[in-house]
Amino acid sequence: MHTESYFSQYGKDFQEKIFQCLLNDHRWAAQMHEVMTHEYFELRYLKYLCMRYFEYHHKYKTFPTMSLLVTMIRDELREGNDIILRDQIVEYLQRAKLNPNPGDLDYVKEKSLDFCKKQAIKAALEEAVTLVAAETYEPIINIMKEAISLGNSDTVGHDFFEDFEARFQKISRVTCPTGIAHLDKKQILNGGLARGEIGVVVAPTGVGKSHFLVHLGAAALKVGKNVLHYTLELSESAVGIRYDSNLCNIPSNEVIENKEKIKEKYEESEFGRLIIKEYPTGSASVMTIRNHIEKLSMKGFVPSVILIDYADIMRSTRQYDSLRHELKLIYEELRNLAGELNVPVWTASQSNKEGSEKEVVGLTNMGESYAKAQVADVVLTLSRKETEKSTGMARLFVAKNRAGRDGLLFPVKIDTAKSKLQVVDDLGELSIADAVQSSNKNTRSLLKSKWKEITGE
Repeated sequence: MHTESYFSQYGKDFQEKIFQCLLNDHRWAAQMHEVMTHEYFELRYLKYLCMRYFEYHHKYKTFPTMSLLVTMIRDELREGNDIILRDQIVEYLQRAKLNPNPGDLDYVKEKSLDFCKKQAIKAALEEAVTLVAAETYEPIINIMKEAISLGNSDTVGHDFFEDFEARFQKISRVTCPTGIAHLDKKQILNGGLARGEIGVVVAPTGVGKSHFLVHLGAAALKVGKNVLHYTLELSESAVGIRYDSNLCNIPSNEVIENKEKIKEKYEESEFGRLIIKEYPTGSASVMTIRNHIEKLSMKGFVPSVILIDYADIMRSTRQYDSLRHELKLIYEELRNLAGELNVPVWTASQSNKEGSEKEVVGLTNMGESYAKAQVADVVLTLSRKETEKSTGMARLFVAKNRAGRDGLLFPVKIDTAKSKLQVVDDLGELSIADAVQSSNKNTRSLLKSKWKEITGE
């Protein structure tokens, strides 16, 4: 074996990360599929996994998820005698699942793709030498062109008839629930915000953006997710008290005197982990957050969802004359971060002045830069007038949604004492026209009239 022609020259850790990259980045896997063979791996369990991984793609024109791959391997090796191979595969996949992004995968992808492309060119040169010796010159140019083009692009595209099976494979969309049943329905968010997606909560100042983000984080904790919450306005302890209030159903101004009760609640519950990190306003960039996440990963903490309160007051990694260009860059970088880490990211955005006077805040009311809405996968807006604050009533509008239906409006009650948001179940959806009616009569009267329409009373 010539070690310079195999991944063995890079060591075990590097080889394991190559396959981890294949699992995490299917677009990159499509590039590697053109230039790579499972024989490049030195480790037998990686050879086996890679062979099955690419065989599945060849048959169905799509790559299997980790959970599907585990099922396939388990079924294949269940009756076999190769216990060592089975145990090696299980142990490796468990480690990969616990640490999905070690932090240096971009380097591994670049290095391994370059290695494979060079091997493809070397093989083409060897074939060309053989053809020259046989005085067969015509195919040489095409052979070299093909070798040079391999691995340069993801795919040629979706061949509609040839790739028929790919369209009917079940797409694994791993989501983090919002805790609001109306939003998590299949026809709307289909379970919540998915990995690699960015969601934005838009509202005028003082309406409850920060409370909404705490609500989203608490909902994730309740289902065992690891939550990473960045705060750029409030202190870490202040945000922590809001989580105490939400999780233990105790008003925030009563949290301190209920220390023992709260401690007992946490000891009895099986929540996920929560890390709250504070940065001064305007000091943290996406690079700052990326570095912090890498430090956490070295300590064994991998976030299931990231909340940033809020992106509009982050620092751009590049200075522009116009604030809107900086904001656009921040949101694009957050979108890339969500994709690279394969986690959902929620943040908030301030609406413009006109938004504070609207019955329903829309995409055009996003402050400073409409480009923020273009980058986001999901945009939710909150709106309420000054006269409605005492009642806690507001309107939640699904302004944009790539996962399902949008343009939906829900009457909600915001409990700022406990950082909770709840849809008024008895009323269901409102129309925009219903919301506009509140210009002439207050929200309480509007909801009462809607209830009469439903019950016929």
